[in-house]
Amino acid sequence: MADPTVLIESSPTRGQDKRRDKGSDFSELSRRIADAGLLRRRPLYYTVRFGAVALALAGGVAAFVTLGDSWGQPAVAAALAVVFGQLALASHDLAHRQVFSRRRPSETGGLLVANLLLGMSYGWWMNKHTRHHANPNHEEKDPDVSPDILVWSRRQASRATGLPRFVGKHQAALFFPLLTLEGLNLSFNSFKALGSRSVKRPVLEGTLLVAHFALYFGGLFTVLSPGKALAFIAVHQGLFGVYLGSVFAPNHKGMPMIEGGTRLDFLRRQVLTSRNVRGGVLVDAFMGGLNYQIEHHLFPSMPTPALGRAQALTEAYCAELGVPYHQTGLLASHREALRHMRSVGEPLRDAR
Repeated sequence: MADPTVLIESSPTRGQDKRRDKGSDFSELSRRIADAGLLRRRPLYYTVRFGAVALALAGGVAAFVTLGDSWGQPAVAAALAVVFGQLALASHDLAHRQVFSRRRPSETGGLLVANLLLGMSYGWWMNKHTRHHANPNHEEKDPDVSPDILVWSRRQASRATGLPRFVGKHQAALFFPLLTLEGLNLSFNSFKALGSRSVKRPVLEGTLLVAHFALYFGGLFTVLSPGKALAFIAVHQGLFGVYLGSVFAPNHKGMPMIEGGTRLDFLRRQVLTSRNVRGGVLVDAFMGGLNYQIEHHLFPSMPTPALGRAQALTEAYCAELGVPYHQTGLLASHREALRHMRSVGEPLRDAR
């Protein structure tokens, strides 16, 4: 299992000195990946995948309208939570230009999927996610490990005050219950970001967000009685948040953190802080290819269907260099993440 400690600068690994004359270690891996044709766009794959998600969304809406004011609607809400999770993964791939090589169609698709269909700001999320990719698990530079409510290192725990200090004591037990609020949290932060520099087109994004929620709440409270509508929202948003968290949490949580001042080259910064999740076709579909997190971080624009082949090349190359490469099963990845969360919260429990 990966040791969830803070990374420090290490000495060159075996073979690294020899490669310095020929370029960085990542350059060599990049050449092998390109030679294998793994960076080519896969339009047929994305046409089929996005078409299937669109059909699932249309089917969910049709089922909602057909069923009407019924207590059977929570089942529709649960199904649509999965569809919304797949829409989020589609938005992620569009943002990374895995689908289109050019900025304009990628941005247009991202705005339609994220803002209009999901109720999440594409510009805000794009800014946040780009910073995460540049410095994964960096205590000071990665917004995904900032001590907002949860703490991700003992140093963060020692400095925590207010709500993070209270939640941090029991954050491992509270993690999945808190995930039920993640969908609403994304929407709240999206509206909040409209006044910030992270959103370059606040009027357009704000209009699309308002349109989403007008359709969402308007449809719910038109078709359903207030009680059933609130139950639908609770099931749909709660399961959507859990789905997102189950996809993104295994990728880095519980992997080594990076302190300010630590120097690592690009390849080691991405590989050492990321975790791959095995599991075959079902896990690939559930996680939208993000279970190949190491390869995704090394080659963010690589289309999803190429990640499996890239994994074998990357793992073999890391073995040549002596760079630790970590992958595990889905349940084991969550155990590692929760174990890490409990460990870093220990100073807060001891301070009682």
